[in-house]
Amino acid sequence: MLQLSQDNEHWRTLTLGFVLTCLYVFYSHFILLTRYLGKNQKKAYFSRLAVIMLTGPFPFMVFHYRKMTIWDVFSEHYIITFFTCVPIFVFLSWLARVTENLVINTIKKEQLEKQAVEAELYYLKSQINPHFLFNTLNNIHTLVYKQAPAAPEAVMRLSSLMRYMIYESNAPTVPLSRELDYLNDYVGLQQLRYKNSPVVDMQVEGEIEACHIAPLLFIHLLENAYKHSPARLEPGAIKINVEVQEDSLTFKVQNPIGNNRAIGLEEPGGIGLPNVQKRLALLYPGKHHLEIDTQGTTFSVVLKIDGIHSPAHERKADVLYH
Repeated sequence: MLQLSQDNEHWRTLTLGFVLTCLYVFYSHFILLTRYLGKNQKKAYFSRLAVIMLTGPFPFMVFHYRKMTIWDVFSEHYIITFFTCVPIFVFLSWLARVTENLVINTIKKEQLEKQAVEAELYYLKSQINPHFLFNTLNNIHTLVYKQAPAAPEAVMRLSSLMRYMIYESNAPTVPLSRELDYLNDYVGLQQLRYKNSPVVDMQVEGEIEACHIAPLLFIHLLENAYKHSPARLEPGAIKINVEVQEDSLTFKVQNPIGNNRAIGLEEPGGIGLPNVQKRLALLYPGKHHLEIDTQGTTFSVVLKIDGIHSPAHERKADVLYH
């Protein structure tokens, strides 16, 4: 029993000495790397590393000095510990420090990428055609000057449109119904330019109440339709169709072009279709299809988006990792 008790005591002290040596070497080198890693101070780093490695076996030896001679302690424990335990934990501490740096740099890179994407989305979303606003204000001024009955309604539509653009569109997604209300306000203000019946025919199919969409995504398609249509438009000449089926949304806009065929994606100063394409690539990577077609005197754009019921945080994840 006495021998067994002595053996247990021996293993306890041996284990404690080994653990203390490992902790001393690991954390000393880890702190050293924290101070000198990435800095041009190799001489200071290696000199301190040499001190850590030379003193590394001491905690292990302290627990055996009473049972061995000085030579036994040095030959049997110091050398063995110096060439086995110390290098292993120097390497492990280096590996831990490099891994920590890699994780931190990856997180910082993702944050910078996210900020860059958000900044680009904000810039794209803010590209509202100023000519529309100026023309609308001039039209409203004319209505007010003539005391036309349509003036109060025009002011309310402009107010609703600006409120949506400035405040509500800051959210990652908005209800599809609200986005369509915004388009209706835009159409109502554009109608001030025409004296005949409404030139836009908008049809909505499917359940739109539960659908959410990125804000200000369709407005450039509608602007493009007005911009490239003839000056004189028949009633219902611009056709808009919105169709919701399960988890997908199809938005189609069609307009006459007459002899004006200079509709291109790279028009100098144009922000319509290129803007939409960039935002779609950022917001719905792999989940959208944009088809642009010209047939005879008709120009049409068909946009299909999948995942319109996905929560906003999932769409943010798509923006970050794509």
